[in-house]
Amino acid sequence: MSGPDVSVVICVYTEDRWEDILAAVSSVRAQSCPARETLLVVDHNPALLDRLAKEYKEAADVRVLANAGPRGLSAGRNTGIAASSGEVIAFLDDDAVAERDWLRHFAAGYADPKVMAVGGRTLPIWASGRRPAWFPEEFDWVVGCTYKGLPRGLVRVRNVLGGNASFRRTAFDAAGGFATGIGRDGDKRPLGCEETELCIRLTRARPDAVLLIDDRAVIHHRVPEAREHFGYFRTRAYAEGLSKALVARSVGADKGLESERRYATRVLPAGVARGLRDAVLARPGGAGRAGAIVAGVLTAAGGYVVGSVRARKGGATFQVAPIEGEPG
Repeated sequence: MSGPDVSVVICVYTEDRWEDILAAVSSVRAQSCPARETLLVVDHNPALLDRLAKEYKEAADVRVLANAGPRGLSAGRNTGIAASSGEVIAFLDDDAVAERDWLRHFAAGYADPKVMAVGGRTLPIWASGRRPAWFPEEFDWVVGCTYKGLPRGLVRVRNVLGGNASFRRTAFDAAGGFATGIGRDGDKRPLGCEETELCIRLTRARPDAVLLIDDRAVIHHRVPEAREHFGYFRTRAYAEGLSKALVARSVGADKGLESERRYATRVLPAGVARGLRDAVLARPGGAGRAGAIVAGVLTAAGGYVVGSVRARKGGATFQVAPIEGEPG
């Protein structure tokens, strides 16, 4: 099957994920539609940079490079984009593995020249071996996975999810790169939404742009034991509220919260109802799931309020820069 050349960018930051990083790269190298190249972008960790450079020194299809911007996931992705040479740039989390046809499904989406981004479906691998009974599927975004309420199949969306996504190179020419100051920064508060802000900015720059999710493009994302607890759930929900406030500041509340309104008014009430029904039927975790949904909504709303106040006072900033540098 012919299609665009795809470069894969994997951003890494800690040696604690060494085995996960190797597994992620191996899954890319095993694709039925081979990647043009895999770029490992190391986020301000010289020891990890040196170790990976030695690991892949004989690999013509893997390049290891340092994040050329400020610390954080957004700058790392921008570094990878600038150094890549593919017509399409795909992003894979460093603690995830892609199924064999992942890139084949991504590449197929770009047959339509209006398609600027294609995302996929991300499934959790729970460290404990099973989903915690209290953890609602509607909040799987907390652990970086596809959540209940997203449409199934091959569908048009407002934004793709960054750990399992691809963009046409010209998308970055039109809209610039990922905004720094919104997303993850090493081990600090688990912020996010940088891909949401980019996608909205892209469709403003290119009103004819089409963004898709193809749920056949599957990756499996590792969820460490620490993230299976309610403390992390609450922290991540609060951070999402902070991040959404920055997105709304950048692109306006109408677009910035368009999908979230549907999610909050349709998907989550149905999730609470299911949880309560399961509780009445004495099914495990029903009351916990209903309570977690309510707590998650309230916590995210609190983060949004705090983030909005900070933004108005100028205490939260972000920056969008053009992608600089020549393709590798």
